[in-house]
Amino acid sequence: MQFEKEEEAKKNKKSTLTIQATALPEPPPPVNEFESPPSNIVSTVHEPPPKIPAPHVQELHEEVLPIIHDPGNGPRVRDIRGFLASFFAQPPSLEDPLCAEFSQEEVLQMLCTVLSQETAIVLWYNKSRATSRICPSCRRLYRLGDILPDLTDDGENHTNETRSPLLVREQEISGLCSPVCFIVASFEYPSTIKTTWGRTADEIDDFTWDLLNGPGDGQGDKGLSLLLKMARLPDLGLGQLCLPDIDFDAEPEDRIYCRQNYERDKFSH
Repeated sequence: MQFEKEEEAKKNKKSTLTIQATALPEPPPPVNEFESPPSNIVSTVHEPPPKIPAPHVQELHEEVLPIIHDPGNGPRVRDIRGFLASFFAQPPSLEDPLCAEFSQEEVLQMLCTVLSQETAIVLWYNKSRATSRICPSCRRLYRLGDILPDLTDDGENHTNETRSPLLVREQEISGLCSPVCFIVASFEYPSTIKTTWGRTADEIDDFTWDLLNGPGDGQGDKGLSLLLKMARLPDLGLGQLCLPDIDFDAEPEDRIYCRQNYERDKFSH
């Protein structure tokens, strides 16, 4: 009996040693969080994105704003110079002798000496195109013969299909597209509205023409009243502008004499 107990004690001691010998190793000590990283690790430095310069106001105007805008009652030209360079602009009507004469670049340059550049371009465009027109007042783009909506908020619902013959004539002469635009252009000379509407210089009486040549009411109209007068003259008044010493109202013989004297005086200086 004693022998059995000793054998049992030896077995227990042997199994205890076995368990102790096969016990799992202790885990490694925790790494200090503040310990510097190894030297072979390269840290990426955050760089801010490159700054893109903001577009210039003129570049924004040329690239973003449309050349033509339609508020609902007909297209309007917003950028006159951009319009001339676009496919919207009709080419000069060179088959028409008068349009071909006005289409010369020198004519535009002379107009720019007495009118603002945009107003001069509008007058030059209207006179060098047979049917295409830009209204000098509201800048509406249209063609002769178009039935235009009224200049109201719901103008598309109030299209006047019966056009006055004087309106058709005025559109051909000056490009002013409606009675409203004509009144705006003649605001400096309100007493000449009825006697100037739809008429050229040789169809206007002397009294009305004297009023148009007067100082006006001084309201300021960005050159529209001057355009109103120039458009009625067969040469846009450029003859008097370039040859101021010649009396174009004189008889042909006297006019030739004045021109000869002018040419002689011009080359003598």
